[in-house]
Amino acid sequence: MNKSFEAKVALVTGAGGGIGLATARAFAEAGASVVLVDHDEAKIKKAAEQLSGVGHDVLGVTGDVTNSAEVTAIVEQAISLYGRLDAAFNNAGVNCDAAPMLETGDDVFDRIIDVNLRGVWNCMKAELRQMIAQGSGAIVNCSSIGGMRGSKGRSAYSASKHGVIGLTRAAARDYADQGIRINAVCPGMIDTPMMIEVSKNHDPGIVKAMLAQEPIGRFGEPEEIAAAVVWLCSPAASFMVGHAMVVDGGVLA
Repeated sequence: MNKSFEAKVALVTGAGGGIGLATARAFAEAGASVVLVDHDEAKIKKAAEQLSGVGHDVLGVTGDVTNSAEVTAIVEQAISLYGRLDAAFNNAGVNCDAAPMLETGDDVFDRIIDVNLRGVWNCMKAELRQMIAQGSGAIVNCSSIGGMRGSKGRSAYSASKHGVIGLTRAAARDYADQGIRINAVCPGMIDTPMMIEVSKNHDPGIVKAMLAQEPIGRFGEPEEIAAAVVWLCSPAASFMVGHAMVVDGGVLA
């Protein structure tokens, strides 16, 4: 078994399910102690119990990534327990019902930007303080193929995910010379609770239309994104800096 994160510590937000939980599990299986963060207390408790139940060293924490004080406290709690922070996957995000821009309320835009972009900003600031102090670390931010192109009916979501890529690239240049690598992952259509919501609970017509865009002929699995994230944080990706890695089954090819 690959134990490239033995004696390392990883933090994953949005870890209550989907891509976040799959990534937390992948870090744990690679030997890391993992801090799982989610706003849903029941989900994060269940996720942490799943991983600890098979022998992994994990800490489940409830927190809101839009609250900078909460995020700082979570990272400080992780450092108090484990003494360091080697990898972070800033994955927490939200979507909304599809609608043209003029039919998207300002409250919807504010919420999506607050979680998807400001949340990444808050997490990176807290994570970077520790990584700078120890002189090393790797951060991966979750963008989307919606951050690489315009998504019809999802102007706010696309804006937030484009912003994540811009933030990733700028911060990568800021801190590369301090031993910290920052990259992004851009998932395509992945079989997660968010995708189920977008497809209106697997409505056959919507699913068929979505699959028609997939050259590979299927939706991705959360574990396939997790594998990319863990690789980006690993020594194998030591020359990857400021990159937005597309993992989408060929949609943007």
